[in-house]
Amino acid sequence: MSRDEILPMQSSVAVLSLKGQGYRASHLNLDQFSTQVSVYSSRFGSLLRAYGLVGFTPDRDYRYIAINRALRRLHPDILRQVLEGLREQGSDAWQDHATDRVVVNNEFSLSIVIARCTPTPTGLLRWKLRFDTSLMPDITIVVRMDADNRAPLDFYLFPRLDVASDRVRLAEENGLSLDAYRFDTLDYLFDIAAPVSIVEAA
Repeated sequence: MSRDEILPMQSSVAVLSLKGQGYRASHLNLDQFSTQVSVYSSRFGSLLRAYGLVGFTPDRDYRYIAINRALRRLHPDILRQVLEGLREQGSDAWQDHATDRVVVNNEFSLSIVIARCTPTPTGLLRWKLRFDTSLMPDITIVVRMDADNRAPLDFYLFPRLDVASDRVRLAEENGLSLDAYRFDTLDYLFDIAAPVSIVEAA
């Protein structure tokens, strides 16, 4: 399907939306629009860019889709940094590919959660965490992203026993009950995970 064939269909969707018919981006999967969302994405880079080409602005802010996509690409980099940091301090660390957990010294497991920063209308910053309780890691590493969602701001190390809910909402300051688990870097984790011989401990 050519660009000239796709654009008129996009224009039709935009017109229907502006007429209040309730059509949204997800409705491109309906039978009356035979072109699948994947076709638009592969042709234009993303569905949102295709909307922009026909001058249509959705009534929702879909920027979070691009942010989430970027954070998913960041996850392997964070995972690699964790593995390298643990190994540099002498730990035996490996990834369980079935669960994405990191197993350390065959003693405990880690899971990584990247928290997207969401500004409120008043300019305050918020992070919503969702723990995967099915994995049951011993420690969950929460990577809290900066205001632009471009780089880690800081880290939280939540032990499994202290995770009372599968959802947690973080503000910039959270009090001792949550910020006691906050660290500027992961050096503390790498240090305490390092194995110590019996002779050295004595």
